[in-house]
Amino acid sequence: MSKLDEMIRELCPDGVEYVKLNSVCDIYDGTHSTPNYTESGVKFASVENIGNLYATRKYISEKDFEKYKIKPRIGDVMMTRIGSVGVCTVVDRNEALAFYVSLALLRPQLDKVQSRFLKYAIESIHGRKELRKRTLINAVPIKINKDDIGKVTIPLPPIEIQREIVHTLDNYTENVVKLQNQLTAELTARQKQYTFYRNKLLTFSGNEKAKIVKISLGDIGPICMCKRILKSQTNTVEGVPFYKIGTFGKKADAYISKETFDEYRSKYSFPKKGDVLISAAGTIGRTVVYDGKPAYFQDSNIVWIDNNESVVLNSYLRYCYELKPWKVSSGGTIQRLYNDNIAKAIITVPPLDVQNRIVNVLDNFEKICSDLNIGLPAEIEARQKQYEYYRDKLLTFAETGNTILSRAEQSRAEQSRAEQSRALIKLLQYVFGYAVVSLQDVVKNSCSGGTPKKGVSEYYEDGNIPWLRTQEVVFRDICKTECFITESAVKNSAAKWIPENCVIVAISGATAGRCAINKIPLTTNQHCLNLEVDPEMALYRYVYYCICAKQEELLAKKEGARGDLNSTRILSLQIDLPSIEKQKRIVSILDRFDAICNDLTSGLPAEIEARQKQYEYYRDKLLSFKERL
Repeated sequence: MSKLDEMIRELCPDGVEYVKLNSVCDIYDGTHSTPNYTESGVKFASVENIGNLYATRKYISEKDFEKYKIKPRIGDVMMTRIGSVGVCTVVDRNEALAFYVSLALLRPQLDKVQSRFLKYAIESIHGRKELRKRTLINAVPIKINKDDIGKVTIPLPPIEIQREIVHTLDNYTENVVKLQNQLTAELTARQKQYTFYRNKLLTFSGNEKAKIVKISLGDIGPICMCKRILKSQTNTVEGVPFYKIGTFGKKADAYISKETFDEYRSKYSFPKKGDVLISAAGTIGRTVVYDGKPAYFQDSNIVWIDNNESVVLNSYLRYCYELKPWKVSSGGTIQRLYNDNIAKAIITVPPLDVQNRIVNVLDNFEKICSDLNIGLPAEIEARQKQYEYYRDKLLTFAETGNTILSRAEQSRAEQSRAEQSRALIKLLQYVFGYAVVSLQDVVKNSCSGGTPKKGVSEYYEDGNIPWLRTQEVVFRDICKTECFITESAVKNSAAKWIPENCVIVAISGATAGRCAINKIPLTTNQHCLNLEVDPEMALYRYVYYCICAKQEELLAKKEGARGDLNSTRILSLQIDLPSIEKQKRIVSILDRFDAICNDLTSGLPAEIEARQKQYEYYRDKLLSFKERL
């Protein structure tokens, strides 16, 4: 039995008393008047400073501070009472601090309740529910009155138990912070890696000349499939795995006998090790490289080219398949990829040595993507399980007042993952050909926007037209704007609609050179240059990445006291332009990197956010008590 378990059984055999906050602490709020701010003096905190009270940049004079009756001191708990109600921090330094009415000060009676226990109790599920019942949700912003804070109830176990719970939660919080820092460091490293590969991939050279040919897949070799297997020839228990279209690339759920496998393999078409199998139904174009192990495949739904690799390497062919070079027949119940569709598909084929280099590069990129999508999440999952184990083993209070979990055991922390040094990937000098063009050559339309006259209410009030300002252009997809204008504003200003998927480049001042992509039709201010890319010439996302990679070169074009760009300077920026097919491949790789590094719903930022949610769940579980009757 753990120490905490013993303490609970000894000191709280019948449950825990719930008390009102005003019975265990004095409650105050801050000044109701907006102070006269000064350049220096005593720091003045408000609700936005709850994360770090002393990081505020607002000050009041020493003289004004002397008028304040309530002054925070070590051990006081500061709580937000306006907006995001119930966020707490414990004052941990003996430094003068003034505070606004948006914060409440709770001064605990330390013989009854510990400061940090009070913070955890208020932020627990029970505490939040109590606050929510008394919060004025119709107020703008929402708030809770000072007197109503005192009516909130919290569990009050003995001081000894409070200390143990605080110790446990503090340790857990420290571990979560460490993990978040590790993940953030890993994310930073990945972002640097992404930038490196992006810039390398978008750098072309014409030093190497290679003979490039275009051939049809039917010229490489015959299209083959396995002999049909009847359902009566399969079982679900044992034998050689039989892959149907639904289990292709996954785990087989059917088997054939070893005798049937040996007979059919010797008499009929069968792939050799290294052949690239293609799904011709269902998820069309999915590929699996046959590894030579005993396995059989569903006749016309899974096919391959009998390739002797004299012209095209299988490893290169696999990447060609990813570009989906064929036309898919439709009209039936499901789409199908017929042999004729495959045979007529055209691919670009360089010499074998160039293919090898291409495969080497793409294999390395694929490994990097795999590391980002599989390797790192696997590391995160291992750590998550470690913390889940720790969390689940921690003592909670059951409805009976007794514990339901055994002794809390914290597993030994994993050794920090060593930084894996990787040799720089030698990117081959692409052989499909390219042209050095200016942005002007690939842009169909370009324009800037405008700012409707400030102070004219009909231009802004109840506006529903998205209006983008330069400060929102920050190397990302734009799905919404912070500001909106009216139809009248568009008619009476230089602001104009631009279609979705334009590349937007900031023109002026400190923001100059930043770019973004609008995923919705919108308007912009005059400091944005909006580029509508000609889809027959270039992919808009490829142009976007090129501008990102050439930001330093673009910034060198700034002139004037403000360091501005203009449309002429931006449109004169030169980029390397490969074929549309190659642009698609490049964009696919870079999009995957970008999503992992920056997407807030997936990848590392989401994992970091999940740690906070994990902590909150654990905190609330630990602070769930049975109320003493």
